[in-house]
Amino acid sequence: MTTDATAAANTPNASPSTAGPVGVIGLGSMGFGVAQSLLKAGFVVHACDVRPDVLARFVALGGVAAATPAALAAKVDKLIILVVNAAQTDAVLFGESGAAAALPPGAIVISSATVAPEYAVQLAARLEAMGLVNIDAPVSGGAIKAAAGEMTVMAAGAPAAFARCSALFEAIAGKLYRLGDTPGKGSTVKMINQLLAGVHIAAAAEAMALGIKAGADPQALFEVISNSAGSSWMFQNRVPHILAGDYTPHSAVNIFIKDLGIVLDSARKHSFPLPLTATAHQMYLSAASAGHGGEDDSAVIKIFPGIDLPAAGKQ
Repeated sequence: MTTDATAAANTPNASPSTAGPVGVIGLGSMGFGVAQSLLKAGFVVHACDVRPDVLARFVALGGVAAATPAALAAKVDKLIILVVNAAQTDAVLFGESGAAAALPPGAIVISSATVAPEYAVQLAARLEAMGLVNIDAPVSGGAIKAAAGEMTVMAAGAPAAFARCSALFEAIAGKLYRLGDTPGKGSTVKMINQLLAGVHIAAAAEAMALGIKAGADPQALFEVISNSAGSSWMFQNRVPHILAGDYTPHSAVNIFIKDLGIVLDSARKHSFPLPLTATAHQMYLSAASAGHGGEDDSAVIKIFPGIDLPAAGKQ
């Protein structure tokens, strides 16, 4: 589904067989799902990741592994980057054996890491100077929706670039929002999404912590709130991690330290107050300083003292 923020217009359809091979750099929880969805849609998919075991799993599904971003880039004219941040985006594009210099002229780089809008603008200009095309396209939906080809994509870029990528976006997105022709607008909208997501997770953790401290049954509390006005998507998605005592990182505490940091930096540039974001950011920092930065972001609940959290397997 394609949604234009200013005029409802769908991109032309193209089949994977005529769209050419696609590259994916970064096979994390979202990137692996994207690569898998592209394979299911019939694309030839080349992928690069620093973890050999993940690449082996991808090859077992029918994908093609690349040893370096440059080796991958030489095989494709459309490249999706799903790494963690701006620094990793720079590294895979412009670092040693980087992809940008190896891509053919006119190739499209779909940059999907959560980054500051200012960085997205600079990245597009840098790629344009190399004869490449950029679509600023951060994503949301988590690993499950990525694997199902149902992500929400918040994208900005030239109409011609979207037309060339119509089959690709059809394969990976449940909703594609076209937010304008100028890179940076997609990252602006993703920044606001992360503000809400980070605050909602922190609020869910605080609410569950108080409920547990006050003697409520955690499972019953979750069921009631999930069917009441106080619920949110993040409450329903993250609280089961707490109830299961399973803090395997689907999205880590450290991710929200980074993402809310981007939000706060942007707000400072606009002299704009964000009291809830600032408080949530401090909560994630507290969790990380206590050693939980690499755990699931729901581990932010561990900052609250004097509560007995459910143990693993005791849901």
